[in-house]
Amino acid sequence: MDLNLTDRAFVVTGGTDGLGLATAKALLAEGARVLVSGRSESKFADLRATLGKQADRIAYLQGDNADPTLPEKLRKAIFDRWGRLDGLLVSVGGPPPSKAMATDDDAWRNAFESVFLGAVRMVRDLAPVMGDGGAIAMILAISAKEASSTIAISNGLRPGLAMLVKNFAAELGPRNIRINALLPNLFETDRMKRVLRDREPPVDTIALKRMGKPDELARMATVLLSPVASYVTGAAISIDGGQLRSL
Repeated sequence: MDLNLTDRAFVVTGGTDGLGLATAKALLAEGARVLVSGRSESKFADLRATLGKQADRIAYLQGDNADPTLPEKLRKAIFDRWGRLDGLLVSVGGPPPSKAMATDDDAWRNAFESVFLGAVRMVRDLAPVMGDGGAIAMILAISAKEASSTIAISNGLRPGLAMLVKNFAAELGPRNIRINALLPNLFETDRMKRVLRDREPPVDTIALKRMGKPDELARMATVLLSPVASYVTGAAISIDGGQLRSL
C-alpha cells in the first residue's frame, strides 16, 4: 500500500534512539523527509551513515523536549530546509522507574517538563504551521490506561496526555489536522535493555509472550501519520502484544 508520504516533511522528537528512531526510519522508507531531534549528535551521525541514498532526506537538530525553545527551533529548521511541515511524532524517553511514596518533587518536576509540558508545547507550537491534512502522533505508554506498580511518574503523567489528545483533536479537526496517541508496553529498545539488565523481560501478562520490536510500533505510527488514516483522530491505540485486558 502506498502511504502517500513521498516528499512530505516530518519532525520526530527523540528521533536518534528507541521508538522515535524506528519511526524516523519507517517514514524515510516511505519517501518522507524527516527532521529528528535528540540529545546526541554522535547517534545521529551513526544513523545517517547507515542510510545510503536516504541520508539526503534526513536532518538533525540537537535538543531536549524539556527545552521550551525547542519547538520554535524545530519550526525554523524544517521550513529552512524543506519549506513545509506535514506531521509530527512526539517521542521522549520515559521517566525512571519509581514508587509513588518515594518520588520527590524534583523528579516530578523534571518529568513534567520533559514528558508532559514538552509534548504539549510541541503540539501547541507546531500544529499552527502545518498544512491541510497534517498529522500528529504521541508515543505515550499503556500506563495511560493501566497503572504499573513500578512507574509511578508515568502513571501520573501519561493519562493526562492521553486525555489532552482528545482536546487537541477537537480543536485541530476543523483545520483537517489529526492527532492520535500510541500506547506501547515493553519494546526491545536500548533503554529497556538498560532497565532489565540481565533479567528476563516480564512477558507473562502479554498475550504474545514477547516484547515488541521497535519497527512494529513504527509501522503503526507511520500509517497514523499518513493520509491513509485520514479519518482517525483522537484515538489512543494500544500496541502491547495483548497485555491490556481492558478496552
